[in-house]
Amino acid sequence: MSSHREAPEISKDPVADNTDTYAFVSPDNPETVTIITNYLPAEVPAGGPTFFEFGNDVLYAIHIDNNGDGVADITYEFNFESKIENPDTFLYNTGPIKSLNDPNWSKRQFYTVARTDHRGTKVLGEGLPCPPCNIGPRSTPNYPALAGEAVHSLPGGQTVFAGQRNDPFFVDIGSIFDLGDLRPFQELQLIPTMAAPGVDTLQTLNVHSIAIQIPISSLTVDHSVPTNVMSPKAVLGIWGSAYRRKVRIADGANSEHSEAGPWVQVSRLGNPLFNEVLIPMSRKDEWNARRPAEDKAFLSYVQHPELAKLLPVLYPKVFPKLEALTSSRADLVAIFLTGLPAGVVPGFQNTTGKVLAEMLRLNVAVPPAAKPNALGVVGGDLAGWPNGRRVGDDVTTISLRAVAGATVPLVQKYEPDEAAGEITQGDTPLPFRSQASFPYVAEPHDGFDFPSTTA
Repeated sequence: MSSHREAPEISKDPVADNTDTYAFVSPDNPETVTIITNYLPAEVPAGGPTFFEFGNDVLYAIHIDNNGDGVADITYEFNFESKIENPDTFLYNTGPIKSLNDPNWSKRQFYTVARTDHRGTKVLGEGLPCPPCNIGPRSTPNYPALAGEAVHSLPGGQTVFAGQRNDPFFVDIGSIFDLGDLRPFQELQLIPTMAAPGVDTLQTLNVHSIAIQIPISSLTVDHSVPTNVMSPKAVLGIWGSAYRRKVRIADGANSEHSEAGPWVQVSRLGNPLFNEVLIPMSRKDEWNARRPAEDKAFLSYVQHPELAKLLPVLYPKVFPKLEALTSSRADLVAIFLTGLPAGVVPGFQNTTGKVLAEMLRLNVAVPPAAKPNALGVVGGDLAGWPNGRRVGDDVTTISLRAVAGATVPLVQKYEPDEAAGEITQGDTPLPFRSQASFPYVAEPHDGFDFPSTTA
């Protein structure tokens, strides 16, 4: 969760596993949108001697749909290349790394970023260095300075960063996948145990982030900066993906391999928890390979989610109204597949029309919140999920409440169970999980202070 190891095949390929996608109007530069895609789930900080990095044989992409058809109108592509600077050492570094070109750093990674739109493809930056992983106080004594060097300016007022960060997603994975347990409610579960606070499973783990800040006028269909929240031109559909070549040939003699053929999509993520919770195991890999415009094939899983049927079973007598609800879940279809139409939430909409397509929908005319509410739109904060997604949004609690019926009254006459509005994962993010300025995902944990067992 949100999409960490969510499908059978991608769980075997972590460098291509898109764990989370975020998109929001930048609070420190509200004329821009920041989009973040994270990969490599559950990186233990003490990951040596071969520390984590992006895949040199993976194509990473960020897609923007600005006309509501579920097809990308703008795509940013990222290609990575690793270089071994010192072939005669087993060490990642042979002394302190004090800059991105420090000779003590044995293996470095660089990337190219390009934008494709109706005018063609334009390379925006080449040979851009990533920062090293955060090894520890001796190897990376001033990590903030290294990370700062890795923030690069691109043409057109754009800014980019790619490298290791603290995983900002907060969730109690251990309880949720232990038969849908919620620690604050666990004494009411079918197999009860004493109530206890939630556990932030990912709080000591890292990921690799690609973050890009783009002027809003470079993304909208008419190159405007919309101020009317009700305008269709103000809504962008956004998702991330990863691709591998269709053919991979391995040479057993020297452990090298080569790739050939077209790029094939192997991972994809827009809204959090969609493939994780709504799509059945037998079709998760298929969903990862499809485009958003093809998501009509998965409509039934949104209209009649399995978890909504399980909650009354797992929590006897706690969700009687949800158990009796048999109508199709138009509220979840709006949240995940079409956006919220005008009239559902006063003064707000983020619909992209009739095409059923799973993607984040961001209304760029909604300004950043002065005091963000982690429950987003459900908590009265229109700048939060499901209007885009900010790093600190509690998407797990929001999603669980929605599936439990809390959002059904938005589209039909229905009184939810009292428990639906009280569900919580019992978890709040600690302050170090994010930062106030670009790239917004906080510095990674270092391997010395956050030791882990590695092979």
